[in-house]
Amino acid sequence: MGQRPAGTGGSNGSGSDGAGANPRSGRQETEEERADRQWGELLQELRVAQTGVQILFGFLLAVVFQPRFADLSTVDRNIYVVTVMLGSATAAALIGPVSYHRLLTGRRMKSQTVTWASRLTKLGLGLLFCTMCSTLLLILRVALHNVVALWLVGAMALWFLVCWFVFPLWAIARGDGRRRDGDDEG
Repeated sequence: MGQRPAGTGGSNGSGSDGAGANPRSGRQETEEERADRQWGELLQELRVAQTGVQILFGFLLAVVFQPRFADLSTVDRNIYVVTVMLGSATAAALIGPVSYHRLLTGRRMKSQTVTWASRLTKLGLGLLFCTMCSTLLLILRVALHNVVALWLVGAMALWFLVCWFVFPLWAIARGDGRRRDGDDEG
């Protein structure tokens, strides 16, 4: 899938032979093949994120049943509630693309499915960032009982931002991440 013998599928560079080839993208694929490839890539990314979210969310759900939970201050309980809600929203956003795909399968809407699934994934990553920071805040407040917890969470939040957003944006700014025609999500 997605590969054509040499000399076929838009070899004239115009893409007007009906194959949908895009000479600037470096790939010889139709719109459907491109959507299939992008969907496969997105699924691989989601598998990593979903696993982490499910483990974190499971941990969060179990915390309330621990004997020490009753000893938490009102502030820490409020942080816990916010964290659980963020975890729920994160799980919904990162599992949402699967439901979206399942409900639209067979309707010849793969390209739109990839676009919306990608948007949900980006939203889910933003929510995951908030969930991770909130979880760290709760754990470090309980462990340290002082303001150092805020500084540590701030430092880790900065590290998450650098790893998840700054490095990719830096690559784009350098030109390493130029978007190829047909490789966008909409």
